[in-house]
Amino acid sequence: MRLTTRTNLAMRTLMFCAVNPGRIVRKVEVAAACNASENHLAQVIHLLAQKGFLHTVRGRAGGLMLGHPPEQIRVGEVFRALESSLPFTDCFAGGENSCPLKGCCRLKCALAEAVEAFYASLDKLRLSDMVEGNCELETLLKVA
Repeated sequence: MRLTTRTNLAMRTLMFCAVNPGRIVRKVEVAAACNASENHLAQVIHLLAQKGFLHTVRGRAGGLMLGHPPEQIRVGEVFRALESSLPFTDCFAGGENSCPLKGCCRLKCALAEAVEAFYASLDKLRLSDMVEGNCELETLLKVA
């Protein structure tokens, strides 16, 4: 399994916001700290805002901030929201499944179980677990 750039940027963005609580942060600040292009980051921010993980503010003094307190944002929810639209393999693609073994393959069930175990392990973690007491992360992401 490989994490998509989109989900990786989403977690970086959420951690950036969590390290800067009570402050509207700007996309340019997040992009610089996370080594990301502003255009790609804009797409990720839009998705996170649609899903309620971020609150965005338009205008000159605009930017973004967490949509919920960090202890209410589960890492598994974030991953599911951003990764679930991508099938893990052809087997998971529904009508687009072109695998010649689809009628008799038992691997699909094993893979489905493994993917669910992956998400279940992430469900135990909250955004706050990623940032609280993480001095190195705070040094990297805290806006002066």
